[in-house]
Amino acid sequence: MPEIREEIMIFFTAVLTGAVLRTAYRCISCLREWIRHEPVAIELEDLFYWIAASIYFFVQIYHTSDGVIRWYFILGVVLGAVFASVFFGWMKKLHKKIYTRSHKDFTKNP
Repeated sequence: MPEIREEIMIFFTAVLTGAVLRTAYRCISCLREWIRHEPVAIELEDLFYWIAASIYFFVQIYHTSDGVIRWYFILGVVLGAVFASVFFGWMKKLHKKIYTRSHKDFTKNP
């Protein structure tokens, strides 16, 4: 049984890894929305992100499964990224709903 528990913890670590990578890229995209970038700057940001993401991914694989790439680890990373994307979608809808409601209330009471 301890082996199954260890495998489940590795899977949850993989889900967290995917969520962290997706959140980091979402932060970069938010920065791009606030501050306009030249195409060269966007390409450099992407290059540095993917280099950092690959190092982070390698370190996580190395620490959790001694460098052995397991399919459930890859699946966990993908699921973590999908969960983070769905979460950001929910937050965007919630923000839009709150913002439009408060904006309507503000215009009603001048």
